[in-house]
Amino acid sequence: MEHASAVATLDTRGTVTAWSEGARRLTGHAAEEAVGRDARELLAGDVPPEGLSGLSATVLLRHRDGSTVPAHVRALPLLGPAGTPQGWALTAGPPEPPTPPLTGETFQQASLSMSVHDVEQRYLQVNDMARRMLGLPPENLIGRRLSDVMEEIDANGTDFERHLRRVTETGRAARYETFTPASSRLGEHAWTIEMWPVRDASDEVAAVAVAGFESTLQHRARQRLALLNEAAAGIGTTLDVTRTAEELVGFLVPRFADFASVDLLDWVLGTEEPLTAVTGGVALRRVAHDSATEGVPRPSVHLGAADVYPPYSAPARALALGQVVLSGPGDPDFDRWMRVRNEQAPHNRSYRERVRSALAVPLKARGTTLGVAVAVRVAPREPYADDDLVLAEELASRAAVCVDNARRFARERATALVLQHSLLPRGLPGPAAVEVAHRYLPSASAAGIGGDWFDVIPLSGSRVALVVGDVVGHGIPSTATMGRLCTAVRTLADVDLPPDELLTHLDDLVTHLVAGDTGNEVAELGATCLYAVYDPVSRRLTAAAAGHPAPAVVLPDGTTRLLAMTAGPPLGVGGLPFEATETELPEGSVVALYTDGLVEDRDRDVDHATEELCRALTASAASLDALCDTVLKAVLPEEPSDDVALLLARTRALGADQIRTWDIPQDPAHVADVRRSVNERLAAWGLEETAFVLELVVSELVTNAIRYGEPPIQLRLIRDGALICEVSDGSSTSPHLRRAHAYDEGGRGLLLVAQLTERWGSRQTTTGKTIWAELSLPAD
Repeated sequence: MEHASAVATLDTRGTVTAWSEGARRLTGHAAEEAVGRDARELLAGDVPPEGLSGLSATVLLRHRDGSTVPAHVRALPLLGPAGTPQGWALTAGPPEPPTPPLTGETFQQASLSMSVHDVEQRYLQVNDMARRMLGLPPENLIGRRLSDVMEEIDANGTDFERHLRRVTETGRAARYETFTPASSRLGEHAWTIEMWPVRDASDEVAAVAVAGFESTLQHRARQRLALLNEAAAGIGTTLDVTRTAEELVGFLVPRFADFASVDLLDWVLGTEEPLTAVTGGVALRRVAHDSATEGVPRPSVHLGAADVYPPYSAPARALALGQVVLSGPGDPDFDRWMRVRNEQAPHNRSYRERVRSALAVPLKARGTTLGVAVAVRVAPREPYADDDLVLAEELASRAAVCVDNARRFARERATALVLQHSLLPRGLPGPAAVEVAHRYLPSASAAGIGGDWFDVIPLSGSRVALVVGDVVGHGIPSTATMGRLCTAVRTLADVDLPPDELLTHLDDLVTHLVAGDTGNEVAELGATCLYAVYDPVSRRLTAAAAGHPAPAVVLPDGTTRLLAMTAGPPLGVGGLPFEATETELPEGSVVALYTDGLVEDRDRDVDHATEELCRALTASAASLDALCDTVLKAVLPEEPSDDVALLLARTRALGADQIRTWDIPQDPAHVADVRRSVNERLAAWGLEETAFVLELVVSELVTNAIRYGEPPIQLRLIRDGALICEVSDGSSTSPHLRRAHAYDEGGRGLLLVAQLTERWGSRQTTTGKTIWAELSLPAD
């Protein structure tokens, strides 16, 4: 011990048992004077209580000359063989610099909310910040639980006590975040709570210390970011203006506002462009609104109704300025607006008196103002701050772009629909060969209107052409291409080409369109088409397809089948042949032609949908129109993803008494006999009124066939919706009209036929040609 600066030992009674030279130099007492004395006799004052408990203290020692010596003394226990204290070793050194006793003040004055709780969750101590936060004096807190001092304990308080119990039971620190709503006693705040156990000398948890860090600003920033992220995916899910406005309101209420509304300018809901800028008072139409409390407030403006906002109102100011307008009680314009609103809708006066703040945000996209969104906060929520204005602008900007996209889509859809309806047949002819019914359903998907079309084209000889087609793509370009193809089919049908030859010419046309198209209008090509011709005389259906689904046929006995045919390549491929399929149909058969939108969808199996189509076609229906509706209801999903065209045709047959055929020798002398036979047939049909005109037509056509044609020559009369005269011969040379000069002996025959009949023409056959002419039947 003599090597230490100042060392002494004591027994358990406090008697000095050893004394070092350093101790002599420090106190002036020699070892023989100190050993055996009570250590308290060497002190000039009592040891502080905290020093006894902590075994370390700065004390005053009594010097041998009567003066006092300050020294910092530390005590270490001396343990015996059994591990029990046998005495103490003391060391003394220069006193440590004095430290102010600010531990309590540090706790009390901390900027954090701090408290200490016993193992029963009762308050032991709170600092000033915690007391101010709770709004209670310390005497109302000490010894009581949080649930005792807050009469309306909410979920946050329950969560607080649950974490206290967990720290007490586990002895492990805890950290969690909590948020108190504006309706709570603490107000609208976010907190990060730290809890840790306080242990006693036996290492048992004797208390739990709590520190609360207010993180309201960070919480609100995270909320705004989360709201923006959700809005990016949740606003504009459809190309519908009203639905987009409803989605914006859904994001604002209740997280950002207690009440929100979206009002749009009238032209936004139509297909027109704005004519003038928004100035002064403005008329807006309400498309969406919602409130955090159901039924409060009652709508002052009902959905779909228009309202005029005065120039000083927040919505009108926002539209005029093109920026967010923040207003609230105390703002003269706002107070004036509320007074007018109270007069117009007094039932919401109490709600308006609770308004803390209101935001009016213009909906602007691509430099165009579309409308305004209004967000309102009422007590007890905090008014809007600057950061809220930025968030509102971001949400409104996102919604405005989506509204503008929906508006543009609606305008293009309306344009394409008008164009398509103008190109599709409005009133299909009612040829005697078939009874027809049809349906066209434009797609409501974001892809837009497609290029589906159908047509029924009367042909010569009472025949009829049935057509369906589909152009790849959507929108106006697809519709325009559909118009080209539809017109081309009618033109080629007028030439009376067989189905396979017609598709070959149509394929060439599409190929030329693609090759010469610089606008990429049909670049994806291309198109599919089914062209079928039904002849009521032979009851035969001849069809050819270019990449199109085969038609379904329902026989009179209820048997349903798909017409066995080769689909052929889509139009625009070029260089590949098309094959025609011919089948005989009993009278009363139903032929169903359709586009792929009826049976194809990304979520449906084509074969299964086709089976459903065949079953639906056999359903009992009062008419073909009713059968169309039955088929669509049975086969289509609720929201088809593609356009659908459906054309149903019920076949008819001409009886033998409606047709008369004569074989004519190639001798002009037989023309008179032919005229006589025709008159007899007309008399049998009761059509004597048409005898004179038909006699002239027959004479001219038969004479031309004898003079310029080749055998065999045949005359056929058909009584159907019109009186049809057909003269066939073995020559493939087609006749044509020409202008006859004054002294020409011929050249006026076909001109006479054209003048006397409703229409006339010629068609090529496998054995030559047929020249035909149609006359109207008498009215009765």
